[in-house]
Amino acid sequence: MTEMIPLYKVFAAIFGAMIGSFLNVVIHRLPIGKDLVLARSECTSCGALIPWWCNVPVMSWIALRGKCRACAAPINVRYVLVEAITGLIFFLSFPGDLTATSMFQWIFLAAISCVLICHFFIDLQHKLLPDVLNIYLLCLVLPYAVIFFAPMHWLSGGAFGFLGPLAVSWGFYKWKGKVGLGGGDIKLWGVLGIFLGPFGILENIFMSCLLGSVVGIALILAKRYDRDGGIPFGPFIIVVTLIQMYFPGLIGQLGFQIF
Repeated sequence: MTEMIPLYKVFAAIFGAMIGSFLNVVIHRLPIGKDLVLARSECTSCGALIPWWCNVPVMSWIALRGKCRACAAPINVRYVLVEAITGLIFFLSFPGDLTATSMFQWIFLAAISCVLICHFFIDLQHKLLPDVLNIYLLCLVLPYAVIFFAPMHWLSGGAFGFLGPLAVSWGFYKWKGKVGLGGGDIKLWGVLGIFLGPFGILENIFMSCLLGSVVGIALILAKRYDRDGGIPFGPFIIVVTLIQMYFPGLIGQLGFQIF
């Protein structure tokens, strides 16, 4: 008989989808400077206020068939994707033993994941990694690293993550006369280095660049590459980071033994 899914994991998925609904607010409003808490939810097409029963994570989008209740304009599929992805991450990562240690670890990784999800979709749309999210991420990982890791781990990881890409970006600017790597990417790597450590952040840099190159070549071959706008690099950093967080041995199993 197939083992039943524990009820607490179902609750974790529902809670994750609810958090994903708020992440959608952050993704939409943060880049345009709109209030994240007090402003009512409204249709981005007609401006009609959205009642609570049309704002139920995932289910409302399905019930409305992806269209605004007031004007029938299409609702961006990103909204349901963010809710579903967040719910899925909360569901799959929820611990089975329910100890204080495992619950703390789950909450910590879930909080980091939420920031990374916001970064991912904001960078895709606006080609921007907001400083406020990097600062929030720093406030999460720095105390954790200071308490649980040796000083050399987080000090050298942060230094490698920030100074290495900064030096490459500076050299590229001197050579080509234009910025090749955004400041948000450099700051994100610096913060992640505090958490991942020196070897983890170097692995992240290598794999992010490899993934970005593969996707970039594919876009060029498909004639979808925007030479003027370029490709946002943050999503590649974030995908690799999530793999390192939740599947720490996967990169090595795929044959990419960096060290």
